[in-house]
This record gives sequence, structure tokens and C-alpha cells, in this order.
Amino acid sequence: MITIALSKGRIFEETTPLLAAAGITALEDPESSRKLILPTNREDVRLIIVRATDVPTYVQYGAADLGIAGKDVLNEHGGDGLYQPLDLEIARCKMMVAVREDFDYFGSIRRGARLKVVTKYVKTAREHFADKGMHVDLIKLYGSMELGPLVGLADAIVDLVSTGGTLRANNLKAVEEVGNISSRLIVNQASLKLKRNLLQPIMDDFSRAVAGKRKSGN
Repeated sequence: MITIALSKGRIFEETTPLLAAAGITALEDPESSRKLILPTNREDVRLIIVRATDVPTYVQYGAADLGIAGKDVLNEHGGDGLYQPLDLEIARCKMMVAVREDFDYFGSIRRGARLKVVTKYVKTAREHFADKGMHVDLIKLYGSMELGPLVGLADAIVDLVSTGGTLRANNLKAVEEVGNISSRLIVNQASLKLKRNLLQPIMDDFSRAVAGKRKSGN
């Protein structure tokens, strides 16, 4: 049995064509089903639906053989015990630093100000600001990062930005790019050794699907 860990929402939607390329189709919709383990058209493949931040943990400890997780999640997790063979080039966005429209971010940097930053990506933010030689106080939040600068909790946020609509709606502006984010295929290292004959064809099908999508320009 092969177990693939996925999260609901955008990643699941954009993974569906990749699964189809490998001949795998979920028999139930995770958005409407209450089941956490979904059967597929293949008796030897099942999907488990977990929080995006938990996908690397399920794969790392062997509860799942394969998983799909964003680079943002993998950076925070650390990636220990995981093989990351393929950038699937889905769920793309950017990790950005954003501030209030009236906040002089670069002026504050030049003055050597110590900024307060809210984020749930503490490890990534710490490394980014350390590379710039900046001293910041990081405050961990799990949601509504945009609220932090608006109520005086922080000077800036570090968060994922797709279209920028949420920033604009809250009078915030992106001022600095931390990095590009997309989702990766991750594999349990022990599973790769023990089940290579089962996993390798799926990995190859995913790779061909990504290459085909890239070639078509989609």
C-alpha cells in the first residue's frame, strides 16, 4: 500500500492533474467528505488528508510514503529525513515582507531601528533578516498577519503573497521579497528503499507531467 499525504484547498486542486497523470484518482472529494483517509481507483494507493503544516511530519515518520508540501512549510520543518526529488511548480506565490502604506521601511533600516515583525514563518524570517544584518523581534502568529501592523503589534509582517489583494485591502504594501514558494514532492527515505518499485513510477509520472506543463507554458 502506498500512502500519499495531501492538504485540502489549492494544493489538492493543483495536485489532482498530477495524480491523474500517474493513473490515480480520488474516489471522494476531500472538501465534501468527512473522511481523513480517501480511497483511490487503485487498491494499492490511498490519500490521507492532513493540515499543510503536518504533511512533512507524516512523511518523515513513515505514516505516509509520499507527500506534497509547500517550500514555506518545508523550510520551517527543516526537511530532516525527507527526500525532495521534485519541484512540482504548483501553488506558486512569494514570501514577502510587508508594512503599512505610511511606514518607511528602508528608512528604518538605514537608521538601524530594531523592528517588530509578526509571522508564522519564524525560522525563515529569522534567516532572512540575519542575512541582511538586521536585528528584529519576531512575534509568532497563526493567522491574520495583516492585523499586526494595523493595531501596533508590529512594524512589519512576513507572509505569503499571491495577488497582493489582501495587503491592499488592509492598506499594506510589500517592500521586500524573501523568496519564491512552490510545492514539492517529498518522499520518506525508508519507503524509497523498500517500495522503490511502487514509488518510482509515480515519481516519474509526476516528473513527466511537470515537464509537459512547463513545455506547454501553463
